[in-house]
Parts: sequence; structure tokens; C-alpha cells
Amino acid sequence: MTRFYEHTTIFNYTWDQVAQGFWKRYPNPNSKHVLSEDTVCRNVRSGRLFSTRLLSKTNPIPKWAERFITSKHVHIIEESIVDPVNKVLITYTRNLGYTKVMSVTEKVVYRQSDEQPGKTVAVRSAWIDSQIRGFSRAICAFGYERFKKNCNKMVGGFNYVLANMFPLQSTVTTTHATITATSKLKDAAINASALAKSKAVPIYASLHPNQS
Repeated sequence: MTRFYEHTTIFNYTWDQVAQGFWKRYPNPNSKHVLSEDTVCRNVRSGRLFSTRLLSKTNPIPKWAERFITSKHVHIIEESIVDPVNKVLITYTRNLGYTKVMSVTEKVVYRQSDEQPGKTVAVRSAWIDSQIRGFSRAICAFGYERFKKNCNKMVGGFNYVLANMFPLQSTVTTTHATITATSKLKDAAINASALAKSKAVPIYASLHPNQS
């Protein structure tokens, strides 16, 4: 039974920055399992950039899977479409080896955020399937949990690359968040002070009824 997973991420970078960083996201501290990446073909059609890349990765194999998988290495095909006019980047990835044991097809759509200008929304969807009779449900469940766990690592690694490529943007974001938080604290303190004064006046008046 095919398992479906979806996850939405907000990157604190513009779409143009994310699109630039996409091609340089390896290596990063969270991508030690990515061994190589090679561009197979790339061309421009109707103003959009179409690319196909081949990645070589490795992953630890659980003990129970050793009867089905003989190598830790697997090749991944990555296809992408970049639309600079509409500011949309779509990627499709799928494993080429051991597809009968477990196939993982992933789609990620990067768009500029309409609600948060200057930020990018990434919607990641994944379909996990297995054709091993009698084990497909368990294998899909394992693949689902592993993919879910790896999502955080992928986002963390990509953010690391973006922060190094655009350090000023990272500083501005942090500074803005600090200023906003400080402003909110000041407003809260002023409101609390005003509330305390408003409550103190009637109490003082009741204790000193003859004072005008």
C-alpha cells in the first residue's frame, strides 16, 4: 500500500535566493550521505530551464532489510523545472535502484510567498511504495518514517547553505526578529504600567476620601 507524505517549509529567503541555492545545496553538514552529483542534461524551453541530474547516495540499512538489499549505495534521478517569470521551481526525484523493494518518488514546489513577502514556501510531497509481497506494508511504514525524519535534516542543510551564501539576509532576518520581539516587550510593559496606574487611582481615592 502506497504511503503519502506532505510537508510545508517556509524559507526566510527570497525565491531568487532559494533558486540559486538549490544548485549549491551539496555539500552541507547534513548531506554526508550524498556521494556525488552529475548533470545529465540541461536546456531552456519556452523560457524555462529543464535539468536532469544523477545523484549517488548511501543510507544505513536496517538488519531486516539485508535480505532484500545487498548494497548501501543507490542512484537518484532528479528532474527540475525553473520558471523565473512566475518564480516557481519544481523538482522531481526518484530512486533508480531497488525499486521493487521500496520506491520513493518526491516532488517539491518552491514558490514565493504571497502572505510573507521576501520569503519562499516549499511544499514537499512524497509517495513511498513497495512490491515485496507480505512485507510491503511494513517496508512502506519504515520508508515513511525515515523520509519524515530526513525532511528536517534536508531543510536544515539547505538553510545552512543559504545562510552561507546570503549572510546579510540571515543577519537582517535575525535583527528584524529581535527588534520585533523587543518592540512587543516594550508595548507589553507600557500596557501593564498603564493598567497598574488605572487600578491604583480608585484604590488611593478610597483610602483618602477627603483629598481632592
